[in-house]
Amino acid sequence: MSNKATKSICDTMRQWKLHRRTDKSLDELAQRINPVVRGWINYYGHFHKSALYRTFQHLNNILARWASRKYKRLRGHKRRAFLWLQCIAHRQRRLFAHWQLSQAKAGQ
Repeated sequence: MSNKATKSICDTMRQWKLHRRTDKSLDELAQRINPVVRGWINYYGHFHKSALYRTFQHLNNILARWASRKYKRLRGHKRRAFLWLQCIAHRQRRLFAHWQLSQAKAGQ
């Protein structure tokens, strides 16, 4: 995966402005972005899935930022937001398409 493609994907994620969509639930966000993320996995991940891991870490950063804005107890606590997101990822592994990819990588 080229640097240009990585930047393009990150720009697309930035344009979604998910951190501002606090009116939406996590399920609604997943419904909205999963088709696009699956397309990236199918296209870019056909030969080198590991090239997508940094990109999807960026998506997790965006989701943690969304959580810290939506939930008062996570506000101002970046680590707590990441732990909350990790807990959700463990309970609902199939919620986001990129979480399924990382679970396959871990052999679970």
